[in-house]
Amino acid sequence: MSATIMIVEDEPDLASVIADYARAAGYAPTVFGDGREALAAIRQRPPDLVVLDLMLPGLDGLSLCRAVRTFSDVPIVMVTARVEEVDRLLGLETGADDYLCKPFSPRELMARIKSILRRAGLPAAPPVLALDEAARRIALHGRALDLTPSEYAILAALLRRPGQVLSRAQLLDAAKADNLDANDRAIDSHVKNLRRKIDAVAPGLEAIRSIYGLGYRCDL
Repeated sequence: MSATIMIVEDEPDLASVIADYARAAGYAPTVFGDGREALAAIRQRPPDLVVLDLMLPGLDGLSLCRAVRTFSDVPIVMVTARVEEVDRLLGLETGADDYLCKPFSPRELMARIKSILRRAGLPAAPPVLALDEAARRIALHGRALDLTPSEYAILAALLRRPGQVLSRAQLLDAAKADNLDANDRAIDSHVKNLRRKIDAVAPGLEAIRSIYGLGYRCDL
C-alpha cells in the first residue's frame, strides 16, 4: 500500500506540482488549502506524512503543527517563503521534522519525504517501473511505455540489475544481444529519449541516473 501524503498548501499551482511529484514517486497524495480543514482531516484519519505551508487561511501552519503534536507524531515537513533563521527554528521547535524554504526543488522535497518515511519505519513505495519480459513491455505506474526495441533493451538491462551501474559498453552489449543495430554513441541518445518518455508519464521522476565516468544506474 502506498504511503499517504497530505499536502496543506493554499497555492493551487504549487500544491498540484507537489501532488504530481508525490504520485510519480509512488505515494498517494491529498491536497488541502485550508488549515482548519486539514486539522479536522488529520484528526479523522492521520496520513503517513504532512507537507505543511506556514501561511494558510483558517489556521496558520505553526498553529496547525502545534495542534497536531497534541495528539499525533505524524511526520511534518514545513514549506514556506519565510527564510529568516528565527522562523526556521520556530518551525522545528514547534514539532516539524524538516523545513524547506520557497522556492524549493520538488525533487529535493521527495528525497526528504523518502528519508523521513524510511526513518519512521514505513514501507517503501511500490515499484514504479515494472518489467514484463514475456510481453516485452515496461510499465510505469501501470501504464505501458511506448519504447523502441533499443530503448526497451537498454531499460530492461538496467531494471534487471537495480542499483548497479552499467557502463555504456554493457548497455551496448545488451542491445546487441537483442539483435539490434546499436553503437556506443547511440546509448546516450537512447537514454535521453527514455528519460523524456518517462518524464511525460511521471514528471520529475529521476529513473535513470548518470554516474560520471562510469555509465548509468536505475534505482527504482
